[in-house]
Amino acid sequence: MARVSLQGITRKFSNVVAIEDITFEVPDGEFWVLVGPSGCGKSTILRTIAGLDSIAAGKLYIGDTLVNDLPARQRDVAMVFQNYALYPHMTVEDNLAFGLRMRQVEKTKINNQIREVARSLNIEHLLKRKPKQLSGGQQQRVALGRAIARQPKVFLLDEPLSNLDAQLRDDTRTELKQLHDRVGITTIYVTHDQVEAMTLADRIVVLENGKIQQIGSPQAIYTRPASRMVATFVGSPPMNILPGTYLDGNFVIERQSLPVTAKIKQQLQPTQGQSFDLGIRPEQIKIAIQNRTGDRFGSLVVEVNLVEPLGREILVRANLLNSYLALSFFASADWQIYKGDRLTIELNLEKLFCFSPDSGKTIYPMSSNG
Repeated sequence: MARVSLQGITRKFSNVVAIEDITFEVPDGEFWVLVGPSGCGKSTILRTIAGLDSIAAGKLYIGDTLVNDLPARQRDVAMVFQNYALYPHMTVEDNLAFGLRMRQVEKTKINNQIREVARSLNIEHLLKRKPKQLSGGQQQRVALGRAIARQPKVFLLDEPLSNLDAQLRDDTRTELKQLHDRVGITTIYVTHDQVEAMTLADRIVVLENGKIQQIGSPQAIYTRPASRMVATFVGSPPMNILPGTYLDGNFVIERQSLPVTAKIKQQLQPTQGQSFDLGIRPEQIKIAIQNRTGDRFGSLVVEVNLVEPLGREILVRANLLNSYLALSFFASADWQIYKGDRLTIELNLEKLFCFSPDSGKTIYPMSSNG
């Protein structure tokens, strides 16, 4: 195992900058996840670490070794791709052993390692089968096993669960986390699925347009997003964004008003007519059943346009009354809510975010990495 350190890494394709000034360090044995929208540079970073893409600028260390000019085969990393990349003419056993045989590991050690990996992934009974005889989830386990069997310094995973169905993806994600806890290999995992990122990661790196937006623990990324982009990307459903204007002690949103709390006034010091993008997560919105006193809560009137039953609760999608401004919130499964209903909703103003409409940066509350 080894730490992975990226220092100002830039990668270009012709005149296009794919990633720019990427700097972070993954400590030995930790599980880091790279997330962001398609084309943000996640896979390029992974391929750069693996040695499959060249570096235009910056330094890349694996352990204490500078690997900028080191060939991929000498970096002692194992990579698992989205498409599994198993050898179809080989059995599961031979697929697992392939990397070890290429490195001329002694036969008895190969057999012992394969059996240990197969047990940990629950694929012992599949060793004599070929890939075409396996389900998608089984093939993914074999691909993971082949990488693990090599006992590399670094484990790189490029959207390895995206081809699996929802239930199998959940099961395999749990197994992958447990496996990492057992073997402790430094792992960097790429996904566009923020749920995977939140459940797997020790630290999350959020990317957009080839640049890092924020690095932090899953909880810090969720509760203290550094920008509107991070706030809306991490969370399902995403954070609601409501453009508002400060007027006479209130945020005015499409002719409706929310009171500005004393804490927001003190920290933000808004000026008359100043514009903000206000953010509130769906779980911080409730259907109003009584009038609250004080400035902790604010209310808006919405018209329901879609109701999505989720079993234990309902996801309600609505528009602000007489507006196209959309927002989502949860309601108890006991509520009878229909399209076209007008509801008064209550927002927990202590959980309100304010973003700069121009830069998108969080200006209230001030965020921090964690």
